[in-house]
Order: sequence, then C-alpha cells, then structure tokens
Amino acid sequence: MAVIRPFRAVRPLDKVAHLVASVPYDVVNREEAAELAKGNPLSFLRVTRSEIELDSDVNPYAEEVYKKASENFKRLKAEAPLIQEERPGFYVYKLIMGEQEQVGIAATFSSEDYNNDVIMKHEKTRKVKEDDRTNHIVNTNAQTGAVFLTYKGVAEVNDVVKSTMKTNPIYDFTAPDGIKHTVWIMPEDYNETVISEIAKVKNLYIADGHHRAASASRSQKVKMDNNSSHNGTEEYNYFLAVLFPAEELKILPYNRVVFDLKGMSTAGFIEKVKQYFDVEPCDFASPKERKTMCMYIENNWYLLKPNSNVVPGDAVGDKLDVSLLQNFLLKPILGVEDIRTDTNVDFIGGIRGTEELEKLVNNGKASAAFSMYPVAVQDLINISDAGETMPPKSTWFEPKLRDGLVVHTI
Repeated sequence: MAVIRPFRAVRPLDKVAHLVASVPYDVVNREEAAELAKGNPLSFLRVTRSEIELDSDVNPYAEEVYKKASENFKRLKAEAPLIQEERPGFYVYKLIMGEQEQVGIAATFSSEDYNNDVIMKHEKTRKVKEDDRTNHIVNTNAQTGAVFLTYKGVAEVNDVVKSTMKTNPIYDFTAPDGIKHTVWIMPEDYNETVISEIAKVKNLYIADGHHRAASASRSQKVKMDNNSSHNGTEEYNYFLAVLFPAEELKILPYNRVVFDLKGMSTAGFIEKVKQYFDVEPCDFASPKERKTMCMYIENNWYLLKPNSNVVPGDAVGDKLDVSLLQNFLLKPILGVEDIRTDTNVDFIGGIRGTEELEKLVNNGKASAAFSMYPVAVQDLINISDAGETMPPKSTWFEPKLRDGLVVHTI
C-alpha cells in the first residue's frame, strides 16, 4: 500500500516563479550552473548549487557550501519572496516539450515506503552523491528538488488531475530551454480520492532521482536520531516527489562515447567488433529498433546488430541494448570492466542529440560514439519488479522538473 500525502509547499509568487525555477542540480556542472544563475539573484541554483557563490577552489562538498545553501534559502524566502501555504495540498504539474506532454501530482511520499521497497528502485547510488544531498537537506531543513516517480496510471486519479487543470494555474511559463511549466493547486475536495486510490497501488517506481530519494531516507534517520520525541508524523519522514502515469512518459536514449581504442586502428577495431556484431554502413544516426545500435567512427555511421556469438544472461537487464554493448563490445574489446568508474567511457544524454556524438568524434575528443535505442518505461518497471538494477546511465527522462517551484521543508 503506497502512501501519498499533501504538504505545505514553500513556493515563489507567480510573478517571480520563472526567475526562481532552475534546472535540476545534477544536470549541470559548476561552471554551467554559475552561467545559468549569472545576473539572476533569485535563481534557485544559488540554493541547490551554492558553491557557485564561493571561490572556485572551494570543494563543492565542503561544509561552507551547505552553510551558504542554508543562508541563500533564507535570503530567497525573504527577497523573492517565497511563501508557505497555510494548508497542506497536492499540486498538479504539467510539462510540455515539443509534442511531449506529461502531467503529474507533486506530493510527499513515505521514506518508509522507500526503505521497504513499496517504492521500487532500479539504479545503484554513489555514496559521495548521497552524502552531498543528505548534507544539503539537513543543513537547509528542506528537500529542494523533487524525485521523479511513476506508476501504472489509475483512472480515478487521472480524472481528478484533469478536473484540476480546468482551474486557474498558479504558474504558467516557458523556461529558457523552451519547456513549458504549468502548476495548479488541487482543490482540497479531491485530496481523499488521491490518497485512497494511491493506497490501492502496490508499487511506485523511481524513474529519476535515486540519490534524492536515498538522501531523504538518510536525512530522516539523522533527524529521527536527534529527536527524542519522534513519533513518525514529522515532515522529515516524507520526501518530495512528482508522480506521473507511466503511459505519459518518454525515455530518451543515453548514448556513449569512448576516448581510446587501446592502440587499435579503426579498421582493426571494426574487425574486433565483427566478432559479436554484424557491421553495416548506414546513412542514419539513430537505431530504428531494439537490439540494434549505431556506431560513429571516422566520419561514418555503422549499424551494429548482435550476431550468434551474443548470448545474453538470464537477468532481465542483461537483455537491454546498453547491456549488450557493455558485455559484448566495451568489456571484451576495450577492457571496460566497470562502466561506472572507467574513464575511457562517457555518457551523453539523448537530449543533446546525435550531433553531439559526431562533434566529439570529429574534433578528436572521442574515438568512437554509440547511439542507442531508448529503453522503454516497461523495461524499468520489469527490472525493478525483478529486484535488479539497470546498467548505469540507461535512461534519460525529458522533460525534467524544475527545482524551486514547490519545496518541502522538514
């Protein structure tokens, strides 16, 4: 039984929402975050990536970074200003990117559900990134960015969302990247329907935001240990997320580049690849079906199809295209044992397109690039249900939620 809960959001006034709202903290590096926030004192990146206001030689995980985040959050609440709702509520959040439209419910969810696998994971987390967001939550006393959850949609909940969208939105703006964000406060009369219908759902699934969810769980433990009167109803027992029906979501591919062919010539490398894949020149850059991938090397695209030497393992995840690439090309031919840590491989989000792959190879920064067919949402659900984890960097969800529009204080 899944728990969904309304909350008293801290949020900007409508007139400054477009200035406050920022891209998620983890899709930009320090320099990119600084550039996006430049000239905008209200940018929420000054909270989520507060190191941009400190000297460039300051470690982004230093204590002073989290202190600055807390200071900036307090400043924004006063100067933007950010208001806090008097009553707990749900929020309907619609994103439009080109022809892609998706609508979810912003709410809080139980950390115990996360701990007990009612909320399912498909990705391993890294301790250093968990430490970072845990420190950020504990120091700001806020969850400043939402976890991206999905589930098999429920008609009664979808109807409530549609009815809410007939009311006046509190935000309606298009961000600089062209993505349109619209947010409504759900009428209170609908709250019980949402709560009772989601309670019938066996599992929710993390689509994006594993580190945020893990850090919310860890910060719950910190807060609980420091609260002698803990009773389980405190705000820190819940984390901020937006829940989307799976049928509305779109996953973009997560492409790969390799920097070094380990002394092989292009011809020699292609011959090695032919041990496991049929290799054919092609005039397109994106694979058109599963179990195929496109390779770019020396100004040419090639279509790769696994041959009879490719025998996937029994696990659900072993059959994914990214696993086939790892297990039958990157590992045996280029010696990539752990794709998480090997510096010979980098990952390029599908939002950047195949042009970025060509650019990296053409300018000599990479030796070869691989354009992947996107993973399906059902793959994510199947792997989560099987208790497996997906290979690193398998999914790229777009459009992405903006940080700062609704914040959960704990």
